[in-house]
Amino acid sequence: SSEKSGLAVEVGGRMPKVKTNRIKYPAGWELIEPTLRELDAKMREAELDPHDGKRKCEALWPIFKIAHQKSRYIFDLYHKRTDISKELYEFCLDQGYADRNLIAKWKKPGYERLCCLRCIQPRDHNFATTCVCRVPKHLREEKDVECVHCGCMGCASGD
Repeated sequence: SSEKSGLAVEVGGRMPKVKTNRIKYPAGWELIEPTLRELDAKMREAELDPHDGKRKCEALWPIFKIAHQKSRYIFDLYHKRTDISKELYEFCLDQGYADRNLIAKWKKPGYERLCCLRCIQPRDHNFATTCVCRVPKHLREEKDVECVHCGCMGCASGD
């Protein structure tokens, strides 16, 4: 019988599995851990940084840039330099050290330098297009632009 007592509920005659926060790190983790910890510290610093005098969107720009850095670091280690194993790469994606969806876009032609996923989502922009940072510099009317979402100065692959 399933009886509710203060702490535990029997499920099918067994106690529920206790979750622990012990993570088994794959081989090679010790090589990339210092860089990821440093980027995590920068992220915490950016999150706690006062945003007095900044526009609402500008306060998030450092966070987007650091998230991009972390994803690019892991992407380059696996796809460009092949310094880490597939197991470690998947572990980093599963643990949230890198953005799986952003990396998937980087693999496609024309998106190799994409700064963030919001820049290519039509629902976030006027006229259901993409962000101005996606326009190559030689085709822009204004030469100096900043993306409203992430502060990018231009992430078109043709630049």
